[in-house]
Amino acid sequence: MTAECKREAREKFRLGGIVARAGLTQADRAFLLGGLIELARVTPGSAEHRRLRDIGEEAFRAPPLDSGSPHIAETAEWH
Repeated sequence: MTAECKREAREKFRLGGIVARAGLTQADRAFLLGGLIELARVTPGSAEHRRLRDIGEEAFRAPPLDSGSPHIAETAEWH
């Protein structure tokens, strides 16, 4: 495995951990992608960016969220 492949694998693993930390492992993948696209539209340094970052910082200090969140659509398998 090349160094670049290892770096990419670590990055994917890290991002998957963030999804799990948020309690979204059973979420519909279109929902996740839509949310990420919306986040990409938030201007860095804006009040909304700072607000969301503060929420994330607090979440990293707290226990992981329950993945059984009632507003997350569960899927039987990922495609």
